[in-house]
Amino acid sequence: MSVHSSKKVIFAALIGNFLIFITKLSAAIWTNSSAMFSEAIHSMVDCGNQMLLLYGIKKSSKDADKVHPFGYGMELYFWSFIVAMMVFAVGAGVSIYEGLNKIINPAEINDIYINYIVLSVAIIFEAYPWKMAYQEFNARRGDLSMVDAIHESKDPSLFAILFEDTAALLGLAVAVIGLFIGDYYDIKEADGIASVFIGLILASTAGLLAYECKSLLIGEAADPILVQNIANLFDNHPKVDNVNEVLTMHLGPNDILLNLSLDFKNSISAGEVESIITEFEQKIKQIHPQIKRVFIEAQSRHGHNMNAKGE
Repeated sequence: MSVHSSKKVIFAALIGNFLIFITKLSAAIWTNSSAMFSEAIHSMVDCGNQMLLLYGIKKSSKDADKVHPFGYGMELYFWSFIVAMMVFAVGAGVSIYEGLNKIINPAEINDIYINYIVLSVAIIFEAYPWKMAYQEFNARRGDLSMVDAIHESKDPSLFAILFEDTAALLGLAVAVIGLFIGDYYDIKEADGIASVFIGLILASTAGLLAYECKSLLIGEAADPILVQNIANLFDNHPKVDNVNEVLTMHLGPNDILLNLSLDFKNSISAGEVESIITEFEQKIKQIHPQIKRVFIEAQSRHGHNMNAKGE
């Protein structure tokens, strides 16, 4: 997934959420609806999150320097994790607090049809950025299921928007149902209950996003197929006895660190070893441009196995 594609999805979500936030907040103040206020907070948090993701993308594109010799790619993973914390602490926390308060102290909702109109319009506005995020994500997942594709994705800026927009649509549906039940059956507490459910949806979204971002932050390997393809490059090579180990780690969505341990033929010279290393570094980067850094060490299979066992 290109950075440009991710930015396009985030900008679309940001513009839509800001307009929705203003509309929801106005309706919440006018009608005194707890569920609508929770939805306004949700949209405000989403706006802040999208700005953080754009900031993370910008920071992650900085060139490597002496302080960060492997670059700043993992900035995106850090800010995506902060987004998860924002969703949980602000979005879910305020929604649940507001909902519980309205359950304990229920209040009459004024001009409820304003809420219905605003929520209906919000669903339409939210559906467009959700569709964009889904299409972008779907274009990359191939034959993988949605769950597997999210777990395998290395671009949190995209699946964070997909999570947020899905939670937003679910929250809007819950708000409509809560308002309708409260109005039709004259249950004043229904509005507060809907707000609590919205908070629980946000908390679940935040937990899933935090789990995926945590995995990326502590270092995830590249796709197993890519790893196997690299190992296969040395099959039947006349000057390489064995591929001892292939280690990879994502430093960003399109930035992979590769470390190779190779057992070279004892009969070749040091100069030949250097030539082979140079040749394969260039070849690997050409075949897999997302691999930015390649480190190849010469080590016997026996020596590697001893080190691996700690002997």
